[in-house]
Amino acid sequence: MTYFDALETRSADERAADQASALAAQIKRAVSAPGFTAHLSETDTNKVVSSGDLPMLPVLRKSDLTRAQAERPPFGGFTVKPARHFHHVFQSPGPIYEPGSTDHDWWRMGRFLNAAGVGAGDIVQNCFGYHLTPAGMIFENGARAVGAAVLPAGTGQTELQVTAARDVGCTAYAGTPDYLKIILDKADEMGVSLNFSKAAVGGGALFPSLRQEYADRGIACLQCYATADLGNIAYESDAMEGMIIDEHVIVEIVTPGTGTPVAPGEVGEVVVTSLNPDYPLIRFATGDLSAVMPGVSPCGRTNTRIKGWMGRADQTTKIKGMFVRPEQVAALVDKHDEIVKARVIAARQGEMDTMTVQIESPSRDDIAYAKSVAEVLKLKGAIEVVAPGSLPKDGLVIEDQRVYE
Repeated sequence: MTYFDALETRSADERAADQASALAAQIKRAVSAPGFTAHLSETDTNKVVSSGDLPMLPVLRKSDLTRAQAERPPFGGFTVKPARHFHHVFQSPGPIYEPGSTDHDWWRMGRFLNAAGVGAGDIVQNCFGYHLTPAGMIFENGARAVGAAVLPAGTGQTELQVTAARDVGCTAYAGTPDYLKIILDKADEMGVSLNFSKAAVGGGALFPSLRQEYADRGIACLQCYATADLGNIAYESDAMEGMIIDEHVIVEIVTPGTGTPVAPGEVGEVVVTSLNPDYPLIRFATGDLSAVMPGVSPCGRTNTRIKGWMGRADQTTKIKGMFVRPEQVAALVDKHDEIVKARVIAARQGEMDTMTVQIESPSRDDIAYAKSVAEVLKLKGAIEVVAPGSLPKDGLVIEDQRVYE
């Protein structure tokens, strides 16, 4: 067993002491940033001496970032240095802008890639996007941290992806869980043999049947839980018993919509405090659901484990690696005067995500609606136009029919 560093096997007491020190320094940085000055009370921050005191502070949500960034572009005053001193500025749907740096393992993805067995001698075919959003650079930085080479493949052009994977001799895949299957199926169709033996995935649910299909092909597939704002939050090891929390974040599980911690083992919203000194997000609410697991991983890593992604605290969901939010569905309805309401349905066909958009409208202009769906939701999907009054009156605008067990 090769660990990324000695932090992974610290005792609980050592970790708590180290985190308390790092947290104090991080809060000191945060209160010096204008965004946090408006968000945090100095009186409250002075009371925080350990992670157990964090519930005294308010939760920071994406909506708070969006408002702050509109007032103080691009980062809303939540960074400790101006945008020009970062190496990258990214844009995620919202829009929300995130900083990035090529400093050693800035997003802490190397720890996950090491746990997935990726290291020196590997060539990683990185199929995360490199345009505007940070996922591509997040995984590239992690690959550098473990000494692996990178083929910056991005998304799409699957036939070229197969050819490049063969010619370059890629041994590891990084990307969304289901895109690897598309590459493998295309390779079968082309009669091409590929050398993938490892896969490090994120950005969507890894369903057990898909993981098994990869295993049957000789590919060990592990997943991480990361966000554009925070970087890596938790990751699987070869023990595949839950997700181990990263060593440079503090995770709380709270009652959705509040900052109140749930009882150990209960499902709640994931709230993360990042210890990244460049971007001190304190009690940042991810909107994702999870739960803490008892005990430690059999792999020897001693940090707390969570059960992984268990859905969204709101109706926002991820389809084909992209978030779809209720406000986007509202924007779709507003785009056409004749649309009464709309409903997005996420489902699975085989091992692939599918999206169907049901639209209540007296018009049958499927082509125009399909174009608007692609523009507003940033995804293509099947269009079902139904008569006004046909959709359920249950308050849902996004229905996730996928089964995660």
